[in-house]
Amino acid sequence: MSDHQRVNRRAWPVDSIAATLALPLRQYRELRAAEAVVYESRFNSWNVHRYADAVRIFNEPALFSSEMRGQGGMALPSIVGMDGARHRKLRGLVTQAFTPRMVSQLAGRITEITAELLDAGIARGRFDAMQDFAYPLPIRIIADMLGIPVEDQSTFRRWSETLIAGPRTDVLRGKSFAEERAATLLEMNDYMARQIEARRRSPQEDLITRLLAAEVDGERLTENELQEFCRLLLIAGYETTACLIGNGVLTLHELPGLADELRADPSLLAGATEEIIRCFPSVAGSVRVALADVEVGGQKVDQGQTVIVWAGSTNYDETIFPDAEQFDSRRSPNRHLGFGLGPHFCLGAPLARLEVRTALQLLLEKLPRLERDPGTAVEPVDSPFLLGVKRFPLIVA
Repeated sequence: MSDHQRVNRRAWPVDSIAATLALPLRQYRELRAAEAVVYESRFNSWNVHRYADAVRIFNEPALFSSEMRGQGGMALPSIVGMDGARHRKLRGLVTQAFTPRMVSQLAGRITEITAELLDAGIARGRFDAMQDFAYPLPIRIIADMLGIPVEDQSTFRRWSETLIAGPRTDVLRGKSFAEERAATLLEMNDYMARQIEARRRSPQEDLITRLLAAEVDGERLTENELQEFCRLLLIAGYETTACLIGNGVLTLHELPGLADELRADPSLLAGATEEIIRCFPSVAGSVRVALADVEVGGQKVDQGQTVIVWAGSTNYDETIFPDAEQFDSRRSPNRHLGFGLGPHFCLGAPLARLEVRTALQLLLEKLPRLERDPGTAVEPVDSPFLLGVKRFPLIVA
């Protein structure tokens, strides 16, 4: 029995949840034991599965660059696909909008929107935890932050669903989808340009106005960088947070003992949130490009080849996480890579944590039992780099 098991604590196996999310725990476990870094000829990429290799890659941007992350038709904003001094300056600018003080000021609004969404679902007697809860919550927070009318959230949703899709969806949908994505970018950039111009004429108490005014070393964001940051906020702050909330709901449903434990001791909710992010990170894979020939996990990676770090594997590395396939809300330390690491560590991590924690807390308070509608299948999202479910219908018991 491990030290982890000797501590007086409760833990639950996560295999049923992983199966629903199409997270191949057994395959990852075997790869970590045998071939930690595996080549995939279809994309000329190396797949990384061990924690130590991931940490090295995230912390060495001079060897493993983010600057080619837009290759292959993936629509990623410039601050995500950038390294070096320019990245540090841009990140310094936008970080001013995500200070602990700024995030804490959103707590009341997050609670208000969460309660409103749950109450509406409870009044109907049934609701979809994704479509009626996990998706609307972060999109309304983003609309509030940017100062954009809530009625535009359906348009935001359509943009995000188009832009987040990766190569697998392109194969399924064909060439026309690449054209649809290009048209979406033009439409979104035009919309954001009009919003930015409106703030120039009439500043408001919102994030766009603050970004217009923010300076680092006397330098402000360019028009294009402003638009791209708004796009980043939409993709990274909306779709990924929605998936995390949904993964949390799925976890509470599949592990009723955990739900009972959290109701009895709400102080464990922060730890449970971290464990949800470890076990079921919404960003399944992070992409880097080798800037030189380099060895990773005993394999020679050639300059220019893509390296993909799979958080769904690294977060289960037994050398770092004892009893890795057990969900433990008291796990400490919990050095998961659900938000990445290094220079590109997720800017919105504090906000995402707050939204997930608030969503689950009120869900537990307002619903004494989570009962899924058995007539609807639960399917994983259609994206190679997102981990989540499309729908999760609940009946209010």
